[in-house]
Amino acid sequence: MDMMAMVSSMLAAQNGALQTKVAATLMKQNMDAEKSTVMTLLGAGQQGAASLANVAAGIGGNLNISA
Repeated sequence: MDMMAMVSSMLAAQNGALQTKVAATLMKQNMDAEKSTVMTLLGAGQQGAASLANVAAGIGGNLNISA
């Protein structure tokens, strides 16, 4: 194997490792954002339950998503 081919293959391997690391980071950020969205929609946590504790019956039953 000549020197240029070896250098080229090493650079390609480093580039592949960098791409994998970036992809893993982006996937984790996306999963964290999705988790946050789901938790918000479910009203998870004490803060969500406490804010709806004193509302009248039927409030929050229907959600208009057309807006």
